[in-house]
Amino acid sequence: MGRRYYIYGYKGKQVRDQLHSQDVCRAFDEFAKAPRPGEVYNLGGGRANSLSILETVPLIQKHLGIRLDVEYVDTPRRGDHICYVSDLRKLQSHFPGWSVTYSIDDICRDIAQSVSGS
Repeated sequence: MGRRYYIYGYKGKQVRDQLHSQDVCRAFDEFAKAPRPGEVYNLGGGRANSLSILETVPLIQKHLGIRLDVEYVDTPRRGDHICYVSDLRKLQSHFPGWSVTYSIDDICRDIAQSVSGS
């Protein structure tokens, strides 16, 4: 905290899916229980757990209880893309015991708590 956060290009409308580290660990655990060597999976929050940078900033501010110092830079980052959302169908079909359990709000709350030390 106390540092400026820069949003680069695309008017901050870049969309990313969000996945909590606990859900990542649970996916690894499911794979370890029933390995499928040679398979490749997408791992992320999927469509239900995706949002833009412009949507993320107010959510983090809400959980931190402060206003972030944000500056928009018109030039996008080199190699950046506007939208990425993981297709989880294969992972979920091979490991039906796994699903996303942490919502975007849960993830932002945990980030804010880790930053604020509470």
